[in-house]
Amino acid sequence: MSFAKVMELEDRYGASNYAPLDITLVRGEGCHVYDEQGRSYLDLMSAYSALSHGHAHPRIVAAACDQLHKLSVCSRAFYCGTLGPFLARACELTGMDKALPMNSGAEAVETALKAARKWAMLERGMADGEAQIIVMEGNFHGRTISIISFSSENAYRRGFAPLTDGFVSVPYGDIDALRQAINPRTAAVLLEPIQGEAGIRLPPPGWLAQVRELCTQKKILMLVDEIQTGLGRTGDLLACDHEQVKPDGLMLGKALGGGLLPVSLFLARKDLMDVFTPGDHGSTFGGNPLAARVGLEALNVLMEEHLIDRARQHGALLLAGLKSLRHPALRDVRGRGLFIGMEFDPAQVSARHFCQLLQKEGALSKDTHGTVVRICPPLTLSEEEVGQAQGCIERALAALR
Repeated sequence: MSFAKVMELEDRYGASNYAPLDITLVRGEGCHVYDEQGRSYLDLMSAYSALSHGHAHPRIVAAACDQLHKLSVCSRAFYCGTLGPFLARACELTGMDKALPMNSGAEAVETALKAARKWAMLERGMADGEAQIIVMEGNFHGRTISIISFSSENAYRRGFAPLTDGFVSVPYGDIDALRQAINPRTAAVLLEPIQGEAGIRLPPPGWLAQVRELCTQKKILMLVDEIQTGLGRTGDLLACDHEQVKPDGLMLGKALGGGLLPVSLFLARKDLMDVFTPGDHGSTFGGNPLAARVGLEALNVLMEEHLIDRARQHGALLLAGLKSLRHPALRDVRGRGLFIGMEFDPAQVSARHFCQLLQKEGALSKDTHGTVVRICPPLTLSEEEVGQAQGCIERALAALR
């Protein structure tokens, strides 16, 4: 089918909730994707970290195919042989006590919100409906009604009222503002250790540790969304690990599905997870045998193939190379590991236009907020592919002149 026909069908029958670049992808392998004409592109986006293991990782594909021939879905109404080992491995790696499986990252966040509210009622003695959760300005945790209710982006909220209350927003990285916002109704603080959708925004050094100390002191929960930053993306298992911070509740997703299907987890300490009783929460597909088998293999590949070390080493190499670039339209390059953002001056060029130039040079990515281009390739990126990425970016910059 021609690209024009593919685009016509999608535009005609699909909702206009995305604005894709003019390219049709038909195949992926490792860090590369291929269009309908067979042209290869370096994937510098990896589906917002969902492809941290690269496209069609052979071990993960083999595990999925094997499980498909056995048992794919049976619902949580019954035990299955793959879920227990998956949850145990996830808890072992993260140091958390228990895990609750879901599908999308947004579902994991919704699970965390429910857990925090019920914990506040049972453990803190708050009345049902009294609990507040403090969130960060510039946050992005998903697009459900509850989650967009505390977004600071009007475009995400407009037209979807009535919204959910019970949230208080403070500036990201401002420990004094957080301290002042805490009150007797505060049950939890929800944050991203690095804000991805906001433009790869890093908080001040030591801020995460300060938040942890403050939450412990005030006896409130620290909930950390590592759906994009977790599982090696920043050069450590979790971005929190860079400051030796352990949250009370943790959300994982995206890379947990090994690039094949949606898999997410809410992990927590025992007293927080134990607020759930049968009927409180669930998902038909969450924790299904196929998802659990794929999730376990994704975790094993991450550790056994040393993808975290690769993200740290090759991320430092790529970040240093990009920081050395000079162009009047390029305002900043920032990041950690293979979680990098290039910020452009919108008065000179839109980030989307730069992505279009990048596509012409053989690499694909996506802008955010019109000013920042993500440089977040699969963690399987080789040193040679680091050079390829930098070459594509340099040529795209040169095309701006």
